[in-house]
Amino acid sequence: MNVDGETRKDEGFSVVILAAGKGKRMKSDLAKVLHLLCGRPLLSYPVAAARTAGAKKIVVVIGHQAERIREQFRDRGLIFAEQQEQLGTGHAVLQTAGTFQDYDGTIVILCGDVPLIRPETVRSLYDHHRTEGAEVTVLTTIPEIPTGYGRVVKTEDGRIVKIVEEKDAAPEEKRIREINTGIYCVESRFLFSAVAGLGNRNAQGEYYLTDIVDIACRQGLKAVSFAAPDPVEVMGINSSEELERAACRMMALRPR
Repeated sequence: MNVDGETRKDEGFSVVILAAGKGKRMKSDLAKVLHLLCGRPLLSYPVAAARTAGAKKIVVVIGHQAERIREQFRDRGLIFAEQQEQLGTGHAVLQTAGTFQDYDGTIVILCGDVPLIRPETVRSLYDHHRTEGAEVTVLTTIPEIPTGYGRVVKTEDGRIVKIVEEKDAAPEEKRIREINTGIYCVESRFLFSAVAGLGNRNAQGEYYLTDIVDIACRQGLKAVSFAAPDPVEVMGINSSEELERAACRMMALRPR
């Protein structure tokens, strides 16, 4: 609910897909999002999910092998923004600010290396965000082993206080099992104001998109979570082994 006690009007949403990374753990010079999964590049899956979910505009942030990605996806109706330096996810989103300078609405942020995300999950994330009247909604999940992921720190009433990366987490924070999937739903005006003011005082020296949650809380704005029940659906692909695991899941889900 919003401040007037009414559900926020459904005016649709746009999508930003983060696809600038090289993917060093893939042990290949090929940009991670161009690796094939069941015969299609990884990036094609979140693009399809966004479009089926009803995205009004899809902006893809590219970096490594940018021209190759542009060429391969030139006829898909996408807008490209380039991140020339790999300075973190917050910095990546900032590169799309010019594209959205006249846009006042909701932006769903997806990851180019999360191919199993379903359109229904994207739409449900947006619907939950709208119903809650939130400024930021984080798609979370609870994997069997949360090691290596950013932990979601909440208040007793369920609002998110912050997301802390494991390298920066205190021992008690590492015991939290709910993790950040790297997928968000954010109001555009707040989003670009927040990413423009991010700092990089952390273990990686990067501008974390996760820090927008802390910024929202400090400004008295509402930050909530929406849980994906299946951790595999929101799994990021970082290695050839994970690519193979995603292929197995995709094959298993195909109609027989």
